[in-house]
Amino acid sequence: MKVLIYSAKPFEEPLLKTANNRVHDLYFTEERLTSENAMLALNYDAISIFSADDASDIVLEKLHDFGVKFITLRSAGHDNINLKTARTLGLKVANTPEYSPNAIAEHAIALLLAYNRKLIKAQSQTLRNNFLLDNLIGFDVNKKTVGVMGTGKIGSVLVKILHGFGCKIVANDTSSDEQLIRDYEVAYISKDAIAVEAEIIFICLPLTQNTHHLFDAEYISKLKKKPIIVNVARGAIVETEEILEALNSDIISGYATDVYELEHGIFFYNRSNDAPKDAILHQLLCHPKTVVTPHQAFATNEALQNIASATIDNLNAWDNGKHSINELS
Repeated sequence: MKVLIYSAKPFEEPLLKTANNRVHDLYFTEERLTSENAMLALNYDAISIFSADDASDIVLEKLHDFGVKFITLRSAGHDNINLKTARTLGLKVANTPEYSPNAIAEHAIALLLAYNRKLIKAQSQTLRNNFLLDNLIGFDVNKKTVGVMGTGKIGSVLVKILHGFGCKIVANDTSSDEQLIRDYEVAYISKDAIAVEAEIIFICLPLTQNTHHLFDAEYISKLKKKPIIVNVARGAIVETEEILEALNSDIISGYATDVYELEHGIFFYNRSNDAPKDAILHQLLCHPKTVVTPHQAFATNEALQNIASATIDNLNAWDNGKHSINELS
């Protein structure tokens, strides 16, 4: 098949070429898929897109008109593609669902520790030969009550890590995981109960109609223990302006995030000479109670190799007239 890889990163290309083993004709573009550049896919059988790409209705209709039949996502999340429209148009779509939940869960812990133990501030101080500890006091994670929102693949790994820290773990999901209850003493409680009990909250939920702006003003007002919130899911699960207000009013102690609601066209790009004109993002980056990383939680050698392999496996299945095990529509 002739395949166009949108949003191709330099570190991805050799991995995809190796996994492909010259089976498909791969072409790479650094451009993010948008309505304006969907035309690049003219006469391609398939495209591969990333989480920052736009596969909304209009874009899918254009891709279909240009002859694209298959779309393989180099991500587990697929909130950037309208699956109903893809299905109507006859487009086959698959993702890479299990590339490395460990990578995401470990990064979530890194974000918590970086914020709690003031690692960024400590590095900044020591580079200036300031070795005082006055502004570097954190707390033991041991014995803290930690809420895990979403106990799928990532949340389950996170639970195991938190159990190793000696935390009391409370969780919320659409269904309970009996193994987590049995092996790690997880208590499944309501979202409102987590708001009351948790001292730290991890967001590991998919972005859906039900989770969009879950952390809004109403929910944030229910938080009782000034928790640190860690988000390794999707930026739009929180209402960023309300998070900033909660930080300013001391309703939450900190916000450590790998994602941002309006990150498309910003994250994954070098904007050092062209700073985004986004006042909310600027506040988020500069706030003394935040740690922000650029959607890098997935970026481990193991995860990237798994993403490349799954991407090519999806293409191979379709090329052979088979159903991909990762197919979404």
